[in-house]
Amino acid sequence: MGEAMIVAGIGSRKGVSEQQVLDAISATLAEHKIEASQLDAIATAQLKQHEEAIFSAGRKLGLEVLIVGDAELAEAGKSTSSHSELSLTLTGAPSVSEAAALAAAGENARLLGPRHVLASVTCALAQSGDAS
Repeated sequence: MGEAMIVAGIGSRKGVSEQQVLDAISATLAEHKIEASQLDAIATAQLKQHEEAIFSAGRKLGLEVLIVGDAELAEAGKSTSSHSELSLTLTGAPSVSEAAALAAAGENARLLGPRHVLASVTCALAQSGDAS
């Protein structure tokens, strides 16, 4: 069994800045006492695939940005702890950041805590259950 994978799921309003995304990731990592170097990837919903700030934040951190499809998002959404009506309406998942993190971290992934909301960005961390 190898290292567990940690994924930061990102949800955001349209037009957020790279700095807002980085700040949300930093705040969430700090909350869980996790170093940025321990992060394996960033994940977001298909809906956000054109949100440049998320990708530039990923590049700045040297992390791949994984796009989670709507079906996977809705499935992972069954395990989220936060609930946003808007998110549910737009994506079928009650929390984009939590569902994206869970879906990207893989089977048996668990959230490290509820999403962190900072300005117009939400960030949630999920850890894979059994990384090999």
